[in-house]
Amino acid sequence: MAKSTPDKGYQKLKSDLSAGEIGQAYLLYGEESYLREYYLGEMKKALVPAGFEEFNYHRLDGREISMAELSEAVEAMPMMAERTMVVVTDCDLFKLGEDARTMLIGILNDIPEYCCLIFVYDLLEYKPNKTQKKLCAALDAHVLAVEFRIQDKSDLINWLRRRFRALNKDIDAQTAEHLIFTCGSLMTGLIPEIEKIGAYAKGKAVTVADVDAVADPVLDAVVFNMTNAITRGDYNGASEILGQLLKKQEEPIMILSVIGKELRRLYTARIALDEGRDKLWLMEQWGMRSDYPARLLLDAARRTTREWCANANKLCQKLDRRLKSERGVDDEGELKLLLMELAQRV
Repeated sequence: MAKSTPDKGYQKLKSDLSAGEIGQAYLLYGEESYLREYYLGEMKKALVPAGFEEFNYHRLDGREISMAELSEAVEAMPMMAERTMVVVTDCDLFKLGEDARTMLIGILNDIPEYCCLIFVYDLLEYKPNKTQKKLCAALDAHVLAVEFRIQDKSDLINWLRRRFRALNKDIDAQTAEHLIFTCGSLMTGLIPEIEKIGAYAKGKAVTVADVDAVADPVLDAVVFNMTNAITRGDYNGASEILGQLLKKQEEPIMILSVIGKELRRLYTARIALDEGRDKLWLMEQWGMRSDYPARLLLDAARRTTREWCANANKLCQKLDRRLKSERGVDDEGELKLLLMELAQRV
């Protein structure tokens, strides 16, 4: 439920902060927690004078809060400030009991002008329930919902460049794309990697080798390297990568799941090559924000055939069914056998 589309909600929040006209109620959610916490901090700086947080800043655990406690916090008068800020974290608004829901609607309909009420979804996923029409109407009328989504490629690259410049380092677009592919698109996860890479890089310009030397890759990137080794017929390389994952105590069923996804993506890339499709079509099929993984997939697919891709997916699905339905299966051994069979058939 939202008063505007996700992009408009995000832009409206930025506009409110820029104009110094912060509204009375917001709902912050989305997977990009770095941005969410950043803007929450900016709102606090704008609303709560330093030294008076005890009186004007109220952070409440939404999993335990009663609506009476929320009402008391919302109505508490500011001290030595124009406004108060009430932050409620992880309150599943659509799972409240009927009485609590009725009280919440009353609170939303009568928020004092001096209060800024903010609902934050951190550990919980925001899932509106449109059957609760009165609550939805109150949220639509009084609360600005702001979704913090993974940033677009250009915005993320510009952000990376700014972060590296702060460390007196430079990173070009291609290396930045490799870093995003290796470590994921979430800013929260990228920040420690930037620090490590910045400290490791000897030259002013960060290189792909610098990234590969110290970055902690996400599972998707590791599995891509594994399947890439398979398409080259390099069982030993693929097996070594699998061994590293198992040493990190990654669950075999999870590894297999990501292998399955990567093989499906590879099959789609092979179809794109056979049917004269381009990287943009592949990006659309898999919801990719960047063409970097699409280019890598197309390169890998050139070493395969459609028949190999189809068989690879069947083998993966067969093992997935076995691991989920049979007891006493040697999960790790079966994964190694799968890689061997795939590499031999390329």
